[in-house]
Amino acid sequence: MSNNILKEIINKKKQKLNKLKKTISIELLNENINKNKTYINFKEKIENNISENKISIIAEIKKASPSAGIIVKNYDPVDIAKKYLNNNATCLSVLTEEDFFLGNLIHMHKIKQKINLPILCKDFFIDPFQLYLAKSYGADAILIILAGINEKLADELYETSLKLNMSVIVEVHTKDEAKSSLRFKNALIGINNRNLKTLETSMNTTFEIHDILTDHKGPLISESGIKTKEELLEITKRTKIKTFLIGESLLKNIDKNSIFSVL
Repeated sequence: MSNNILKEIINKKKQKLNKLKKTISIELLNENINKNKTYINFKEKIENNISENKISIIAEIKKASPSAGIIVKNYDPVDIAKKYLNNNATCLSVLTEEDFFLGNLIHMHKIKQKINLPILCKDFFIDPFQLYLAKSYGADAILIILAGINEKLADELYETSLKLNMSVIVEVHTKDEAKSSLRFKNALIGINNRNLKTLETSMNTTFEIHDILTDHKGPLISESGIKTKEELLEITKRTKIKTFLIGESLLKNIDKNSIFSVL
């Protein structure tokens, strides 16, 4: 594993995508999108919670990650989604990247057939084709990671997502990325406490960056590294952020996790 994991993931993604685009057309994906009647407005659900002064948890479903290795040994994404639903999770985030997170779009599709919650397709988006693909498998929202792409591609992904009626989370990790993200007026903005290049995590990232984003009209999200209810409430107290994307700490203890008690 290189010291710039994000670059490595994206390079692998490009290779796979080049092959996939030769076998599937946008027309076919559009047909599948038009047949699907399960879409839910991801952003609206979170905005409704904010208007009622409620906390939202986007609960993440993933088998593994480069930082933690295998997180869930007997991985059953639908079973995990049911447990999250029973614990009042607001939305789901499903890792679909195959090589480093051991995910799959099929996992998201299976969850969507059984669980009535909005789903973020968590992947590394580098081509508008992927947005049609994600939506054809049931995605309600996608993620744009500013650290991984240039401004032109970020704009193209954002515009395509809106055209497809998908919610967009624009993910930032630095002050410069936060400033750049403000142009995405209709997006949710996620502050990732984990540096995707080094995998180091610090809650201070949310505290340092949120001031730049206070004028953004869409929801702000604190992502990664939140381990306890107390940490979550401290972030809310200091930043007014009410939406959190949490993965590992929920996955390791879904049934008796005190974090859900804030909902």
